[in-house]
Amino acid sequence: MSTTFQLDTSTSRANPTPAPMKRLTVPMIRRRKVDGVTAEPLVMLTAYTARQAQLLDAHCDILLVGDSLGQVIYGLPSTIPVTLRMMADHAAAVVRGSYHSVVVVDMPFGSYEASKEQAFESASLLLKESGAAAVKLEGGEAMAETVAFLNRRGIPVMGHVGLTPQAVNVLGGYAARGRSGAEADKIVSDAKALDEAGAFAIVIEGVVEPIAIAATESVACPTIGIGASARCDGQVLVTEDMLGMFDRVPRFVKKYEDIAAVIENTVKRYAAEVRDRSFPGEEQTYQPK
Repeated sequence: MSTTFQLDTSTSRANPTPAPMKRLTVPMIRRRKVDGVTAEPLVMLTAYTARQAQLLDAHCDILLVGDSLGQVIYGLPSTIPVTLRMMADHAAAVVRGSYHSVVVVDMPFGSYEASKEQAFESASLLLKESGAAAVKLEGGEAMAETVAFLNRRGIPVMGHVGLTPQAVNVLGGYAARGRSGAEADKIVSDAKALDEAGAFAIVIEGVVEPIAIAATESVACPTIGIGASARCDGQVLVTEDMLGMFDRVPRFVKKYEDIAAVIENTVKRYAAEVRDRSFPGEEQTYQPK
């Protein structure tokens, strides 16, 4: 574990505090791939809150503050409405709750596409206000110049190719990409362009497996798959998806637990005890001395 616990006497809560553990860095992540091989795959999960970060931190190399928080936290229909303010606030919480993982924050739709200068302004705001180590943006060759611009100015960038959720209105949905020859070639060329522009890692999402493998083999930086291939240099999932918080998830998600059922059953027990007046009991109340 990356944390021990201290009792906060003002709230009676046991708050995790950092145990000695050096935080990973962007160059460390980049160096995990040597001569095209990543001996130990990178582990990445999404995190949106300090407590979630505390629980995930010791087991992950990267915590992604994803714009998926729009759907997971705010109940929005897509990632499109997510704002810089949302991303900065949640990223700051994740940084405060972690001591080991590299924290990467998504740049939301509309915050970087207009120009390199707009991207720098948005990215610098996110890093300054949150303390995160890097940003992630979607797009391949079209964003390569922006990635290089940010990288030269001290902002590490993680790329994202294949199924890019911010482009859902152009793509027409969330179907897997790379089924046609032209689309497959573009995904590989997009990954190469981002790699050459200085991206320290690239997410490959929703891509047919042979294309994900080809893209991974074509770049020097690590690739992180989601609905791609075990032969990518790492993997990422939305944490709430893999914990079973939602009834419906993409086909590439493996549900490792059914936390939704645990919560529902626990709340059901609580409600029953409140209604039959067995809670609170003597242990949960203050009696005269």
